[in-house]
Amino acid sequence: MTSERGRLTALYGGLLVVAGVLLTGVVYLLVRQGLYSSISTAVTTAVPGRSFDAAVPWPQPSSPAVPASPGPVPSDSAVRAYMVTRELSGAAEEAALGRLLTVSLTALGMYAMASVALAWWMAGRVLRPVAVITETARRLSGENLHERIGLAGPPGELKRLADTFDGMLERMERLVSAQQRFAANAAHELRTPVAVQRAAAEIGLAGQPDPERVARIRTKLLAVAEDSERIIDGLLLLAASEQGLERREPVRVDEVARAAAEALAAEAARREVTVETEARPLTIAGDAVLLDRLVHNLVANAVRHNRPGGRVRLRTGPSGVEVSNTGPAVAPDAVPLLFEPFHHSGGEGAGLGLSIVESIAHAHGATATATPNPPPSGGLTVRVAFAPVPQ
Repeated sequence: MTSERGRLTALYGGLLVVAGVLLTGVVYLLVRQGLYSSISTAVTTAVPGRSFDAAVPWPQPSSPAVPASPGPVPSDSAVRAYMVTRELSGAAEEAALGRLLTVSLTALGMYAMASVALAWWMAGRVLRPVAVITETARRLSGENLHERIGLAGPPGELKRLADTFDGMLERMERLVSAQQRFAANAAHELRTPVAVQRAAAEIGLAGQPDPERVARIRTKLLAVAEDSERIIDGLLLLAASEQGLERREPVRVDEVARAAAEALAAEAARREVTVETEARPLTIAGDAVLLDRLVHNLVANAVRHNRPGGRVRLRTGPSGVEVSNTGPAVAPDAVPLLFEPFHHSGGEGAGLGLSIVESIAHAHGATATATPNPPPSGGLTVRVAFAPVPQ
């Protein structure tokens, strides 16, 4: 037998048979050791000496026996009783031991067969989770990574193995999904600027274009190239955040918020938008670069989806990060769509801002939510709730 079940059956069955042989041998030796004396006592007690005189003829001596040594001489009845008891006890002992050996060997054979059958069943029960894990691994492909083993049972090595395998499948599914979304989104969004560039080059530069026309086409191509670069940067950042964090370190999010507000101050002034910052201490265990992009995207979206003379309020504190802005009214049923990649709500950009925010928040164990602001201010309030690092 070369299978694992066969090996376990041989091991379990062999141990049970060896235990049965040892038990049978010990019982036989213990019974044999005291069997003769027990039978002698029983025979002597049950049959008195005078019964032997009547039942067994005994030759009488012609002359009285002369003792070889001084001392009391046993009577003929006592000698006769002793001899008969000895013969009966020996015969009974031999018969009992023979019967005991026959019964023991028969029982041992039946026990051995039952042990092998029980060992085969036990090995199957022990290896059943391994078979389930193997079958699941063999069946998995890119289309059914959502399947899980879900092994039910008490805690143990095989339960931990199945749970570890399920955790690995979950991580694989997340990574494969992120790669598929990345490829699909990249193909979808990059197709438009590439088509615009090609059309501008083919149509705008056809024939003998004048310098002014060439300058317009050049400006258009540069603008499209900048949009493409922003899309590519956003896609790369989105893919990196969806793959999770490789390392964590304490990050002062309040300082990151001040830096983001300062970096976007010039753009906010150009759009006539006021940025108000209320940075209370907040420390998060995470990736400093990703957290910087999270806050930067929140403020940039709030500035760009605003109106002249509007305002942006940036707050940090124990409850997390909150960014609120004025601007066009947002319908409540449209809020969930804002976190979808490439969802354009009438503003600028590739529609990756809040999807990147949500992905980075998820990588840090946080939640990102959005709430429309009531009239007349309009706009949106986005909150990212973190679990602060204990000080």
